[in-house]
Formats: sequence, structure tokens, C-alpha cells
Amino acid sequence: MKILLTGANGYIGMRLLPKLLENGHEIVCAVRNRNRLPLDAETIKKVSIIEVDFSEEINTEDFPRDIDAAYYLIHSMSSSTTDFDEMEARSAKNFNTYMAETSVKQVVYLSGIVNQEELSKHLSSRKKVAEILSNGNYHLSVLRAGIVVGSGSSSFEIIRDLCEKLPLMIAPAWLKTRIQPIAIRDVINFLYGVLDNEKCFDQSFDIGGPDILTYKDMLLKYAEIRKLKLWIISVPVMSPRLSSYWLYFVTSTSYKLAVNLVDSMKIEVVASDNNLQDILGINPITYEEAIKKAFVKIEQNLVVSSWKDSLAAGRITNLKSYIQVPKYGCLKDKKVQKIDNPEKVMDNIWAIGGKHGWYYGNILWKLRGFMDKLVGGVGLRRGRTNPTKIYTGDALDFWRVLYADKENKRLLLFAEMKLPGEAWLEFCINDNNELIQTATFRPKGIWGRLYWYAMLPFHYFIFGGMIRNISKVE
Repeated sequence: MKILLTGANGYIGMRLLPKLLENGHEIVCAVRNRNRLPLDAETIKKVSIIEVDFSEEINTEDFPRDIDAAYYLIHSMSSSTTDFDEMEARSAKNFNTYMAETSVKQVVYLSGIVNQEELSKHLSSRKKVAEILSNGNYHLSVLRAGIVVGSGSSSFEIIRDLCEKLPLMIAPAWLKTRIQPIAIRDVINFLYGVLDNEKCFDQSFDIGGPDILTYKDMLLKYAEIRKLKLWIISVPVMSPRLSSYWLYFVTSTSYKLAVNLVDSMKIEVVASDNNLQDILGINPITYEEAIKKAFVKIEQNLVVSSWKDSLAAGRITNLKSYIQVPKYGCLKDKKVQKIDNPEKVMDNIWAIGGKHGWYYGNILWKLRGFMDKLVGGVGLRRGRTNPTKIYTGDALDFWRVLYADKENKRLLLFAEMKLPGEAWLEFCINDNNELIQTATFRPKGIWGRLYWYAMLPFHYFIFGGMIRNISKVE
């Protein structure tokens, strides 16, 4: 079958793609920016890629017509706290317009469990999208899931941050809300199982694991698996805003996502049926098994995708707007170091950030990340998805990867921290075996210039030490 995979570079899309390819399907990956599809060279040869933003003006000129089925994996919850529901509705309507030009037979949509009368804005939006998609000229199969547990998922990473960093939690009352988590591997199996299955046409199914837990249960179970001491004290007085700040400062989540998550965490998300399990013969694994399998992936450095790499989890939404480093009206710190082994130095560059750190003054980098969190920035907790691989669009602590080409010996980063201006950090190796490290800052007004000059003493030591240590080859 020829399958359109929207959101192909998202958390779910990156997990579903290998499954579809393994089973011999022809895949068209729909992404807003093809440079943000982190696939290896062999996989790139096996797929087709189209650039389309379903929230923008419709242009069907280059859109494929011979589509047999499509997965709708588009959402905007991380991008806004106010109008994401309007963006999601607009994207769904535009998707239907595109599909009307194709021969598509079935669309599979991953939604949220919506069994309560009172729904959060996030869940109401997911329900509305399903209603819009049901008006398309195709058979719609809707899968409704609660919390997805897997290496790199937002839910798993938040639980991980809370338990690993806080032995004692003063927690809000929503920790008593019941939910039904499901492992990412089971979500993928269900998504694939309904494909071209006529029993699933024009149907909606709840999917969940075998455990119905509270958020408190999930935290305590995680701590038990990881052999951590954890005490949780629930208080009824923590407001939604305070809860959002609590999640934002303790975990690696963005503030926008924290607000929307807290809004949804007050709503019970428990599956009302298990019909799809019986139809497909799938027996989901337990929450405990899901946690253990997630850590197997983490320990083997096999995390395929992470929610943190979503552009919506940072400051910028369009990489193309920043990839050309400006030359005029900027302040620069440029350093050049002669090197003997370019390949080894490139390995050092490709290992930067995350647990490895920034080669010099890591305490100062952490302090800068903490200060960034205090003023509403992304902070330093996002880390990186893979310790040795970097792709365009990845999150790298409080930087975003604009360009990553190891063969051409160049890495370009853009700062997503809160700044009175815009900042780039570039590493490249020229034909003379020189490592060139350039920090570029385009100040915004007088405060931007004052900020740069106030940081000059730190730049002298940090950037100087960084290029020296990156150049070292053992």
C-alpha cells in the first residue's frame, strides 16, 4: 500500500515509520521541513518526502494523488496555551481538502480518551478533530489513548524527571486522578493493526494497558522500579497555575505544554472498552513492563524519538528563518584552533551537550540554564535524544540544531534561551584543518548590547576553554 504519514518526524511518527517499512509499504512522509526528518541514508532511499504545513494555505500542486491510506498524527498542544484548538481544527479541515484530491481509502487518527462529560481544552480539541475528519471522503479509524509510556515520550520524561530529582514531593490534588497508561510499543501495534482492516472502518476504539492507576501510583511504581526513595504529600490548595510552574521548573517540559498537561491531568482518562484488543489479538503490556522496556532503550542509546525535539517544545517554529547567520549589526566571538585529527574532533563536536556537557565551565552552563528557567525559558534540562547522533531540528539543551552535516564538518546551533536578541553558535572545520568556533549575537536594542558586553568576561574563558578541549584528541 502507498501510505501518507503525517507528522512523520514526531514522536509517534518516528516509531510507526519502521513498522510500515518492515511490512513492505510505500511511505510518503509529510513534514513541514524535510531537513527535520532525522533518518539515516538507507531509510531516506526507501521513502518519499513532501513538505506541507496543514495549518497554512492549501496548495495541492505537488501533493500525491495515488494514496491508499493515511495516518493523521498532527497536534499543536505544545505550541500554544490559547489557540492550539483553532490550529488543530484548521489543520484537520485542510487535511480533508488535500485528501479529496486523492484515492485514499482509509485514514487512521490517534486521539485521546474522551469518556468524561467535562473535558480539558486539549481533549475537547482532539474530539473536535475526530468529528472534522469523519466528514472526509474516506473510512476513518480513530484510536483513543491516554498516557503513552516509552523512552522519549513526554509523560515518561516528566515522570522520570520528578522521581529522579525529588525524593519528597508536595504535590497537587490531581495526583489522585485515575488514568490508564499504555506502552508505546502497543500504540504502534494498534495503529498498524487497524490498517486496511475493514472491521475497523468508521469506528472509534479506546486503547489502554491492563493497569488503571492514579498519577501518584505511577510515580511510586516508577520509584520502586528504579529503587528510589519517594515520599508524596498531596495538598488541595495548589492552583492550576502553580501546578504548571511546579511541572515547568522541576521537569524538562516547556511552560506551554505544562499548562495544557495540568489542564488535562484533572480529567480521568480510562478506556471504556477493549474491543480492539479482541479484534486484533493484542495483549498490552503492564505499566511496569513499559517502564523497564523504556530503560532498556535508554541504556542502549536506542531512543528513536523524543517529544523534546518538537519545534513546539522550544522558541522557534521555522528553522529556515534562522539558518542564514546574519553578518551585519551583530557581535561575534570567533576562535580558531589548529587540529591534527579532524575526524576525532568532529566526534567531539557531535558529542556536545546533554550528559557530556559543553567541554568547559559546565557549572556556568548549568547556572545559565537555571536562570533561563526562572525567566520562562527552556532551561538546560532537555538534554539530547542520542549521545552521538545529531540531526537538524534536534533540541540540544537550550539550543536548537539548525544544520548538522558531519561529512561537511559543520554544526550550527540557535539559542532558544531567553535573550535580549538572537544567538548562534557554529562549529566547522576548514580544508586547512582548523576548527573555527563562532558565537554570533544579534542584539535587540541597548539591552542586547549591554547583555553581550556584560557577558564578555565569561565568554573569554568559556569559549576559549571550549575550543581547546574540543580540539583535544586522546
